[in-house]
Amino acid sequence: MRVVVEADGGSRGNPGPAGCGAVVRGADGAVLAERSRWLGVATNNVAEYEGLLCGLRAAAELGATEVDARMDSKLVVEQLSGRWKIKHEALRSLAAQAKELVAGFSAVTFEWIPRASNAHADRLANEAMDTREDAERTGQAGSTAAPATTADRVRPTGWNGALGAPTKLLLVRHGQTAMSVDRRYSGRGDVPLTDLGERQARAAAARLAEMDGVVTADGAAPVLASPLGRTRQTAEAVAAATGGELTFHDGLLETDFGSWEGLTFLEAAEQYPELHGSWLGDSTVEPPGGESLEAVFDRVTSVRDEILARYEGRTVIVVSHVTPIKALLRLGLDVGPSLYYRLHLDLASLSIVEFYPDGNASVRLVNDISHLG
Repeated sequence: MRVVVEADGGSRGNPGPAGCGAVVRGADGAVLAERSRWLGVATNNVAEYEGLLCGLRAAAELGATEVDARMDSKLVVEQLSGRWKIKHEALRSLAAQAKELVAGFSAVTFEWIPRASNAHADRLANEAMDTREDAERTGQAGSTAAPATTADRVRPTGWNGALGAPTKLLLVRHGQTAMSVDRRYSGRGDVPLTDLGERQARAAAARLAEMDGVVTADGAAPVLASPLGRTRQTAEAVAAATGGELTFHDGLLETDFGSWEGLTFLEAAEQYPELHGSWLGDSTVEPPGGESLEAVFDRVTSVRDEILARYEGRTVIVVSHVTPIKALLRLGLDVGPSLYYRLHLDLASLSIVEFYPDGNASVRLVNDISHLG
């Protein structure tokens, strides 16, 4: 029997109160089993693994022989597919448990899916956390809800609770373009920098070249960038100044604004009054023919996970656009989508966010343009 396992896990604080959930479906999509579990204090990544373990065990109990495991955790999918190394001890233990379960089936595949497609498992994980928090508020929580692993019980120390060497992301917005001068929606349109934009890019590059950790005895910080012309030009200036290896990543592209591309704010509001108004307050709303801010957040989260796996403990320069940079800052702050509407990022600005191996994060700088004079 072939089944689909959808699994998810989450942590409110990362690390913090955590839960996981999994749903097993038959070939026709019917729900065969649900699992929901409170984990105590854990990180997001630990919770994601625990969700998968719950789903695999449920599939085994049902007598499944083949499993299609689907998760919105790029990290877990890539690690268990053998494409990414597993560097953290707590995750190695959980991965070993997953592989032991996998060996009991004749075939198992792992597939990444967007968060929106994993809503059922996400709901189960949140129910586990909600139920525990409700019990604690009413004094009904017992003492048996210990964290799933010894590693989960280790409490961080220090002012921000972070453990280990962080991966530091230096986030640079591209320089000025003709579209930004006119304040037009500029998403996938491939427009070059203006003369001023080129000067801004060189100024940002010079600033980065002087920063601690960018150029070390072990080499220069890698440069990851959106492949569009304006970010490509900016990133090339950065790579030339720092000596860092330049790589382009489609996950760092700006939002696809669809039919709004090239329109000013006022023009979009006049032509699409109801939809535009909804888009300004709801990150799940899509411009006509475009993508929502939540869709951008999902793909940028995957890019962040790739960076952490590939460049653990290093400094990485990311050259991108407004929305992807805001998404990375949102991940660092662990806040909701209101950040998109309340945070301003200037052209050629610099922001800094650090992600720690224990799941903590720290935003160090936002929208610095002092290098522009």
